[in-house]
Amino acid sequence: MSFTIAIIGRPNVGKSTLFNRLVGQKLALVDDLPGVTRDRREGEARLGDLEFIIIDTAGLDEGAKGSLTARMQEQTETAIAQADALFFVIDARAGLTPNDRAFADFARRANKPVLLVANKSEGKHGDAGAMEAFALGLGDPIQVSAEHGEGMGELYDALARLMPEPVDEDEAEDDEPLSEEEAATRPIRVAIVGRPNAGKSTLINHLLGEERLLTSPEAGTTRDSIAVEINWKGREFRVFDTAGLRRRSRIEEKLEKLSVADALRAVRFAEVVVMTMDAQNRFEEQDLRIADLIEREGRAIVLAANKWDLMESKGGGAISGLRRDADHLLPQVKGVPIVAVSGLMGEGIDRLMQAIQDAYALWNRRVSTSALNRWFEEAVQANPPPAVSGRRLKLNYITQTKARPPSFVLFCSRADAVPQSYLRYLTNSLREAFDLPGTPVRITLREKANPFAHKRKRLS
Repeated sequence: MSFTIAIIGRPNVGKSTLFNRLVGQKLALVDDLPGVTRDRREGEARLGDLEFIIIDTAGLDEGAKGSLTARMQEQTETAIAQADALFFVIDARAGLTPNDRAFADFARRANKPVLLVANKSEGKHGDAGAMEAFALGLGDPIQVSAEHGEGMGELYDALARLMPEPVDEDEAEDDEPLSEEEAATRPIRVAIVGRPNAGKSTLINHLLGEERLLTSPEAGTTRDSIAVEINWKGREFRVFDTAGLRRRSRIEEKLEKLSVADALRAVRFAEVVVMTMDAQNRFEEQDLRIADLIEREGRAIVLAANKWDLMESKGGGAISGLRRDADHLLPQVKGVPIVAVSGLMGEGIDRLMQAIQDAYALWNRRVSTSALNRWFEEAVQANPPPAVSGRRLKLNYITQTKARPPSFVLFCSRADAVPQSYLRYLTNSLREAFDLPGTPVRITLREKANPFAHKRKRLS
């Protein structure tokens, strides 16, 4: 059974920096601006030989009931309830504040072991604040600098006394390599992306069956890319909620730049990306840019028209209109699956999850070389490549080099002379012949070695 620790404290004391230090990666966004963290984020942490689950939380702060601040604190309270112990973090340089004292009482009422962490204690500047921390009655403060890695040894000693005895290696299960069946059923990595306020977090909350992620009518509520585990009808998914992606020219604040960069990392890490649109304002310019980005990254893509419950017309004609618009505006992923959903009401969720699994299967599709070259011969005979500068292009054969996404190498005589329009013809024909709608397809041109190159006319 894993040991779980929640990091709590008022805003801007360095909780996310400590989280990143313990997980060994810059997963949580960090900025000098207070209140950057909103959703709770979990990670697998390691300190020496101690392994545990760490939860980063929003800064404890007071807010009116129902406000975003109040719901952020509810997320923190949920993290505390899940945790076996707490890291109560203060800013040693700022010293104790009234909020620190109030929230120390809050931590005490949790009735769980608490380690008092005096962060930002590098040098001698934090000594006075650390001494003040004795007044909280939470035990001896542990002076650390999460940014510079100082004091981790003292934190290790204190944490080792709290954690249960590790399981003997003889009793632990053998770490055997995954079989092919286990690899095929491992969680599918899915990123939910889209413009701000497209309903991404609401959609994931419905999948989870709980208010795991903060939602708000205001755009830009989500900042970090938060990963959650979902089991849907026996299939495991690891789903990433991301910040809304606006046009680059409209991104001004440093914090939003960090959020967008985090969202782009989630796209690159994912296997399937669900591009979420507002059904009432679908296929806007930014939607098309995001879909093009996903295709260029080579990820399987599913389009989700969210907030379908607000549409006046929901019949088959509306769905057919979506299909026509998608094929017309996104020819690079022709046939991409598109699903009408409502994250708030739960409409279309089954269809969306099935579309994700289908897109993942196509993304992993492999085509036999014999079938591929039979298609290739027929495609070239039906539409031969054009002559360039009076010289005929010779296309020899094609082979698939990898899947994820399906990638092919076409051997030919003059790779630089093959027109892009002819490559698009081959790509669309290949999609149709082998039933690869919507998934990115890569065709790379490669010239065959010239066996007569060494017999070229020598200079006299």
